[in-house]
Amino acid sequence: MLEPSSNSELPPIPGKRYFTIGEVSELCGVKPHVLRYWEQEFPHLNPVKRRGNRRYYQRQDVMLVRQIRGLLYDDGFTIGGARQKLSGTEMKSDNSRSRQLVREVRKELEEVLTLIK
Repeated sequence: MLEPSSNSELPPIPGKRYFTIGEVSELCGVKPHVLRYWEQEFPHLNPVKRRGNRRYYQRQDVMLVRQIRGLLYDDGFTIGGARQKLSGTEMKSDNSRSRQLVREVRKELEEVLTLIK
C-alpha cells in the first residue's frame, strides 16, 4: 500500500476506456472496499455498473478518485469537507488536478520519446 503522502508517485493512468475496481485500486493506491465506500459518500463518483453489479470506472472517475484521495490523505480533509470542496469546485478548474494531468502527459510523452530513440 502506498503511503498517504505519495499521491504524486501514483502510476500513470493507461489509455483505456474502462477500468475494473481492482485496476482503479492499484492506480489510486486505495483498497476496493474504500472505493465502494467513497461511491456512497461522493455523489459525483458513479461508475458504470454492468452484469452482476460489476463496476467499470472511466478515466474521469479514476481522476476523481485520485482527487478525493489527495483531499483526504494529503490535505487532511474530512469526508464532509472533501465532499463540500468537490461540490464547490465542480465548475472551476482545480490547479492540482491540472498539474497532475500535465505530469502524467509529460511522463507518457517522455516514454514515447525514449521508445522512438
